[in-house]
Amino acid sequence: MSHVAETSSYLSGLRVRAVTQLTDGIRTDLKRASTSEAMAVLFKLASSPSTACDALALLHELQVHQVEVEMQHDELRQSRVELESALIRQTTLFEHAPAGYLVIDAETVLCEINLAGVRLLGTAISDLLGRPLASFLSAASGEQLQKMLDRARDGLVPETCELQLLPRAGAIRKLHATASGEASSGRFLLVLLALPSPG
Repeated sequence: MSHVAETSSYLSGLRVRAVTQLTDGIRTDLKRASTSEAMAVLFKLASSPSTACDALALLHELQVHQVEVEMQHDELRQSRVELESALIRQTTLFEHAPAGYLVIDAETVLCEINLAGVRLLGTAISDLLGRPLASFLSAASGEQLQKMLDRARDGLVPETCELQLLPRAGAIRKLHATASGEASSGRFLLVLLALPSPG
């Protein structure tokens, strides 16, 4: 079903539900201060035999529209609560994932990084964000990373490679990297896993 058809179907359903609420007598709070003047005009029109039919039809139409708007408002509020909950859940999953999650741009500059990523790189987060990931890698791995991003930019399947961090305290540290491109932002999600040390 197309988006236009779904929207049309939703609006039709909304109208049916609004009419049902009105005819079932569920809505009893329609007289509000913001509509009191309009209601007074409609009441005056309804009191005249020559305009009573039109006024009642218009009144009913306005009541249906009011209920539709209120129902849409309630649904939007509920959707916002659900979206905020989903965002908190996804943010928590990102931050506390056991693998290193990094969001980098085409020049490998770190835009976002989770706690596991910070631990893997062994540097404070304040020293990571805004710096190229390539600056933490050996020269050969920096080139491998760039080639992987070039492949991931257009591909639907995530690309992988092995990267070597610059030695720290004499230890060679290797990582398994998986990159997925995000076409809309030009950024990449990079997943890093530590590989066992040789020997």
